[in-house]
Formats: sequence, structure tokens, C-alpha cells
Amino acid sequence: MMSSFLFRAMDAKAGLFLAILGAAIVLIPAGNLLVPETSPFHVPTYAVTLMGKYLTYALLALAVDLVWGYCGILSLGHAAFFALGGYAMGMYLMRQIGTRGVYGDPVLPDFMVFLNWEHLPWYWYGFDMFWFAALMVLLVPGALAFVFGWFAFRSRVTGVYLSIITQALTYALLLAFFRNDMGFGGNNGLTDFKDILGFDIQADTTRAGLFAASGLALVLCFLICRSITRSKLGKVLVAVRDAESRTRFLGYRVEHYKLFVWTLSAMMAGIAGALYVPQVGIINPGEFAPANSIEVVIWVAVGGRGTLVGAVLGAVLINFAKTWFTAALPDVWLFALGGLFVVVTLFLPKGIVGTLSSGWTALRQRKISARYEAGSDQPPSPAPHSPGAAANVSPRTENTAPNASGAAKPQPAE
Repeated sequence: MMSSFLFRAMDAKAGLFLAILGAAIVLIPAGNLLVPETSPFHVPTYAVTLMGKYLTYALLALAVDLVWGYCGILSLGHAAFFALGGYAMGMYLMRQIGTRGVYGDPVLPDFMVFLNWEHLPWYWYGFDMFWFAALMVLLVPGALAFVFGWFAFRSRVTGVYLSIITQALTYALLLAFFRNDMGFGGNNGLTDFKDILGFDIQADTTRAGLFAASGLALVLCFLICRSITRSKLGKVLVAVRDAESRTRFLGYRVEHYKLFVWTLSAMMAGIAGALYVPQVGIINPGEFAPANSIEVVIWVAVGGRGTLVGAVLGAVLINFAKTWFTAALPDVWLFALGGLFVVVTLFLPKGIVGTLSSGWTALRQRKISARYEAGSDQPPSPAPHSPGAAANVSPRTENTAPNASGAAKPQPAE
């Protein structure tokens, strides 16, 4: 059943994307570990780490595109779920330090010893085991998203009001994690990691393994998102995005659909944060900053909202540009980012991938129409429905039954 569900995700565009990503997962670590440093094809370790960080950002952008591009939920607080997943992994990495810390305490992390903590807080229990930390990476962001979404969506909070509340959520967490008495390192956060699963976190092989893990997580989450958006559930999500009141009138429990996709997106963001932390070597409250969430939205808008592939492309391209600009022209980067967003909004409202996809579809239609007008007996087929296009057909028209007067009456929600 799972294989058939994931098989729905495969088409030419998804196949090309996965082929490129799969090649990167294999070739980049191989270029680092197997190719001599004197070779021009050698990939340095810092580049592997940098590209691994790009992949975690791509996974975060994919999570935002799922809720914004297909369900119309503009989240300005996904950095909160990203940071919570990062803190869960950081707590595991801190417990692995043991007596190798500055103060040599076998149980308490260095910052707790410095702050005169006498006992390990109860919410740190279990983080000395990787499976427990991995479970918390999913459960903590997922639980927060579920509780938040349960109240927000049942109250029918939508649009800009929901966006503002999500931004307030991440800002509240930012202020909370800055406090030393929270037990998460305060302003300095968690750092000085030594190893993960018994492997030296600074070793080239570990860096290559983390890059490959980030790539595989991106592949799996992409397949899940693609399968959802191409299924009946995805059609309902698009209907909620384009006509929420009409979808609710047809009998769907809109808040349930929104809650599901919102929680799933938060868990994906948590995975991205957990893979991010061991590669950059630190997690602090700055990751909760609302500006980070806004930047993710820009990645998705530039790449192409409602395309999934565009979200990944936008995250990688913009962060690559950020790396180059901050090194070559550090005073220009913020202006370049703002200008890029304005240009895309005015001239490429569908983003890079959305614009290219629309142009390719229009070109195919013109070719088909030209062949038909030249004497072909095959009529031109209509353009395929784009995920970014408006839902013009009710998603429940196939489940209607006539009432006593002969008119179609919507069936109750399943």
C-alpha cells in the first residue's frame, strides 16, 4: 500500500528531480572521500557541509510549500518547528559529550555546571538515547503544531490573522529560549558537540554521511508531499485553498484537512532542524527569529509556490547567492534579497518553476493546436491542471446524489 501511495508521485518532472538529487547524494560524498585532494574533482569537506545545510533548508522550504502552496496557509512561524527539531537533536548531542566537556561532569552539560544547576531537568531525561531524541524531533514540533492548529482552525482563523499569530508564536518561543532558567543554554544555546552515534562529528566520513542523510530525508519527504498533492486529498487541499467556504459547504470538515497537513509540515520542519544542527555545530534562540520564517517564504515564492520542486530550487539558489554575497558584498545582501523578491512578485508571480511550467504547457498546446488545424483528426487536449491554478471543479461532484426534487445534494463528509 505504501509503495502504491509513493508511486503516485512519479512523473517526468519528479523523476528528473529525483535523478539529479540522487546523483548529488552519491557523487558529492564520493568526490570528498574517494577523490584525492590534488584532483580538480575533489569536493572539500567544507563544501559538503555547506551543501548539506542547503538540503536542510530545502526540506524546510518543502514543508512551507506544502501548507502554503497547496492549502493556502501562509505560515510565518515555521522557523519555530525547525528550531524545536534542532534543539531536540542538540540535547542528544550534548548528552553524548559526557566527561569530555570543559567541566568534566558526566551528566550535566557545561552550561548547567556554569549556572550552578544541581540536577538534570526532567525534560532532559532520555536524550542520551538516539531513538528517543529522533522520536522527540517528530513529536515536539508535531504536538505544538497540532495543539496550535486545533484551536486556530476550529476558530476559523485564516489569512493574515493566522500569519500574524504564527509569527507571534515563534517570537514567544524566541523570548522563552533566551532565558537561562529554561535549561537550554540561554543566549549561547547548545554547542561544542563531539560525536553522533559514536562517530566523530568533525570527521570527513561523518560529514559525508550527514549530507547523504539530509538528501535521503529530502527525497522521502518530497515523495510523501508529491503523493499527497496528486491524490484525492491533494485535490481537497487545493479546493480549501481556492474556495474554503464552498468546500465546507460541500460537506468537508475543512479544519481536519488543514490540521493534518499543518501537523505533517511541522514534523518535516523538525526533521530539517535535526539534520541542520550536527552540520553547523550549534543551535541557539536566534533560529526562532521571525525573520527566518519570512525568508523561507521568499525561497518558496522565488522557486515557485505550489510546485514542490520550486521550493527546493528556491531554497538552494537563494542560499547559494547568500553565501556568495555575504562573502563578496556583505553590505548588499539584504538589498539584493529584497530586490529579488520584488522582481519575482512583479514579473514572475508563479516563481521560476511555475513560470517555466506554464510556458512549456502553452508551447505544447500551440503545437497540438497547429497539428490539429493542419488536418489531424485528433482534437487538442486541454491543458493539465496545474497545482498553482484555481480549482474550478468541485472536488465532491462525483459523490453527489439527487434529492427529492431532482437536484444534486452533497453527501456528508467521509
